[in-house]
Amino acid sequence: MGHSTATETAQYNMVYRQVRPWQVLDQRVTDLLATIPRADFVPAAKRALAFSDIQLPIGNGEVMMEPRVEARMLQALNPQPGERALEVGTGSGFITACLAEMCNQVTSVEIDPQLREQALENLATVRSNRRVDVLEGDAAKGWRDGQRYNVIAVTGSLPELHRGFHGSLVIGGRLFVIVGTDPVMEALLITRTGNNSWDCHSLFDTRLPALRGAPAPTPDPYQMP
Repeated sequence: MGHSTATETAQYNMVYRQVRPWQVLDQRVTDLLATIPRADFVPAAKRALAFSDIQLPIGNGEVMMEPRVEARMLQALNPQPGERALEVGTGSGFITACLAEMCNQVTSVEIDPQLREQALENLATVRSNRRVDVLEGDAAKGWRDGQRYNVIAVTGSLPELHRGFHGSLVIGGRLFVIVGTDPVMEALLITRTGNNSWDCHSLFDTRLPALRGAPAPTPDPYQMP
């Protein structure tokens, strides 16, 4: 798909005015965001906003994260050639395409059949589906397909952190997840350090709609109703 000079300028400005100032210095990530045509993953009516520092609605109540949050997620996960990635929530397919360029194979799970079909079309448009399986299913509590992954990207928030994804990591594997409820949510990087040990690192505060099907937080027994 051809892109205008204005689009290229907007994409360049996104990287150098939004992404890099937000502590994203990994050259692989910035190069990727400067080259993968993000506008091709945005609904046609919203394309003028494709490079804006906002969450973009993509239909059926779902959103694309802000570009700087997508970039921080990719930088934190640090996918490597030869690694396997699991994405929970395909959405528009943009992060799927990024992961496919950074690692060897991507399994992406989308609960909404319409969004899955749209993501497949988007990925085909930019020819980024050669190492990607986009599956329909509910992975909000984990995805037990018998595989272990080096990278797990959860693209909707979890009201409460659960351990449904922890066991799907290889040792050394990384999980990115945003945890909490409005107005306080925290982006976490969880690394599996052993058979029964995980390290949790807080990255930044943000806000993101909850992953569809995510377990509700446990009520606090000491909180007044």
